[in-house]
Amino acid sequence: MTVRQWLLTAISLLLPGLPAHAAERKVDPSFLHRNTDALTEVSSDITTPSCHFKPMFGAGGGEPAKTSGVARFAEVVVDPHGSCKAVSYPEEDQIYVVLKGSGGTSYGGQNVALANEDFLYIPATVSHGLRNDTGAPMTVAVMGYNTKGFPAGPLPEHPLKDNIANVPLEHVGSHPQSAHYRLLLGDSRQTRDKIDVGSVVTSLFIMEIDPGGTNFPHHHPREEEIYLILSGHGTQVAGSGLDGVEGKFPAGTGDAYYYRANTTVGYYSAAHVSSRILCIRSWQPGLQPEHREK
Repeated sequence: MTVRQWLLTAISLLLPGLPAHAAERKVDPSFLHRNTDALTEVSSDITTPSCHFKPMFGAGGGEPAKTSGVARFAEVVVDPHGSCKAVSYPEEDQIYVVLKGSGGTSYGGQNVALANEDFLYIPATVSHGLRNDTGAPMTVAVMGYNTKGFPAGPLPEHPLKDNIANVPLEHVGSHPQSAHYRLLLGDSRQTRDKIDVGSVVTSLFIMEIDPGGTNFPHHHPREEEIYLILSGHGTQVAGSGLDGVEGKFPAGTGDAYYYRANTTVGYYSAAHVSSRILCIRSWQPGLQPEHREK
């Protein structure tokens, strides 16, 4: 008998009714880290020889937590004149953000052009598939969120798309003046964003932080969040919740962090460096209030 087997047997004898395998249960992480330079391409339901799926969180990249609503958060690269397989999901909303290049996507029976830094909301049940009609690669952040247990809204009358540059910079709430926000997309109970639709994603935004600035570390008791650093470098905060402990990690372009609800989250931009971060926040399943708090 190995030491490990002996320990599991001892635990089961000391705690009757507790199965020996219970000691093997893994704790869901409060946060996860990935870097786009280290991503591994995997086969998925959209991949083709010219469509490359590189998962960060969720499908193909390891679930962030058993309780997470993140179905997938991935970088998809479409080769010049390439395309991805068209898919539709009965219980998954998706958002595309074009990180580099341009191309398009099918959207039901329509073709939608996609320019650099366009963002597009794709509700559950709508068929969609990326394509690239240009001579340069197109890179898209594909973000999918499980809608099971959330109220289904009516399908939009037309594709909901805009460009990041069309969304003004502003300050939000109690965050310091060194943090500026472009509020891209929120849920249908809001009116502050460029697009307000759906039930799961509560806020998709660009955060631009001045040199030496911060957004003040904070936590969201009911929502999980992902940061993807688009440019700049500094210090990423990933700590505990209510006690405000700040775990600090060096971070730069391409770093991505997933945060479970109630994890302390924040960012400090390095001195003399501006940082630009794509952020998305969503209800953690089971924690969404019946009526959205104002």
